[in-house]
Amino acid sequence: MEEVESREWYLAAYAAEGVPTSDHLKLRTVTLSLSPDSIPEQHVILEILFISVEPYLRSRITGREDGLYSPQFNLDEFVARRIDPNNGIPLPEYISSIGVPGFAAWVGIELLADPKPGSNVFISAAAGAVGMCAGQLAKLRGCRVIGSTGSDEKVRLIKEEFGYDDAFNYHTETNFDAALSKYFPNGIDVYLDNVGGEMLEAALNHVNKHAKVPLCGMISGYNKVWTEREGVRNLLNLIGKEVNMQGFMVGSYVHRFGDFATEMESHLKQGKIGYSKLKIFHGIETFLESLGSLFTSSNVGKVVIQVK
Repeated sequence: MEEVESREWYLAAYAAEGVPTSDHLKLRTVTLSLSPDSIPEQHVILEILFISVEPYLRSRITGREDGLYSPQFNLDEFVARRIDPNNGIPLPEYISSIGVPGFAAWVGIELLADPKPGSNVFISAAAGAVGMCAGQLAKLRGCRVIGSTGSDEKVRLIKEEFGYDDAFNYHTETNFDAALSKYFPNGIDVYLDNVGGEMLEAALNHVNKHAKVPLCGMISGYNKVWTEREGVRNLLNLIGKEVNMQGFMVGSYVHRFGDFATEMESHLKQGKIGYSKLKIFHGIETFLESLGSLFTSSNVGKVVIQVK
């Protein structure tokens, strides 16, 4: 009987606030049998090559149901779609631009915002996994696209590699309201929000009439209890300007995933959308480090763990 050792991360304790540490997530080794007799009926054994590290994972280990949008993992719980490996698209793209991040961008831009050519589009966390796809999708629609991100390097990246018309570093442009006045003199028609908090509040001061505001994520608040998160004080703007602000979960649009995957694969093969910028961590033991890196300005693009 062939046996192998497998390492897995498990949730030892909930992390109510702050960046999770080794007190909360622990690595252990388990022995797996590869004997056909050991595999339950209608089950398969899979070998993991790449792991996608997503910000939403943080919201699933708080131990609280306080309005965060994903159910909690159970303590002691360890954390398939068929593809053609010979179609010329690198495998990590299937957990990036053709995975959940790309799908979130597609739902937000294509289905919910549906911008017209010439629309002014603002995207926060623009150098992240969702943002780098969303900006390119909006550009394909003929929009003027501006992004906010956390470093001058990322500003250059999204302008030079992902076609953003302009971008700003939110660590430098600390007055968000003034920054948006400068970059959007004619107002905002679409704001794809990935951060929430102060940036969302500032954006709502610059929305045009009938603007669309798809809410994809609010990473600025994931490490805080709800009473410590920044509030949005200008929701009255939604009424006077008849703005449509809508939160969404990609699971509600899974019936459109086939359309998305076909479209995105075509864009990649034709060079209309560039391959993802990846931040690759090597080895399963780097999961805790890679998860923590999502909440700093150090990452560029999609965070991926290469297991082998």
